[in-house]
Amino acid sequence: MVHVLSSRTLLRPVDPERSRAFYGEQLGLPVYREFGTGPERGTVYFLGGGFLEVSGRSETPAAPAMALWLQVEDATAAHEELRAKGVGIVRPPVREPWGLVEMWIADPDGTRIVLVEVPADHPLRYRPGL
Repeated sequence: MVHVLSSRTLLRPVDPERSRAFYGEQLGLPVYREFGTGPERGTVYFLGGGFLEVSGRSETPAAPAMALWLQVEDATAAHEELRAKGVGIVRPPVREPWGLVEMWIADPDGTRIVLVEVPADHPLRYRPGL
């Protein structure tokens, strides 16, 4: 068995500066570390219990099968904040049949990002009898 000590999602954007502006300024993700120089330099952002590294460059955007799942405290507040910052909202917050509140956005390359609120009564937070 492989003993994983840490992990991060690697994103190779078409336009690294545009992606750094999106993740750092519009989404407001805090920077964990930066490395290298120039437009392809690396920036690693905190993602709650994980990391997102934006580095290098790709000629094509990420495949549509790739998406980021980010848990937020309040999806409605995130919706208002991101809309005010000019982030394109793909779908506003909706309570799904499985009980989570999900809102969809996309980064400048079209990478899908789902912002998820886990309501207080959801089994991910509340387990009767425990």
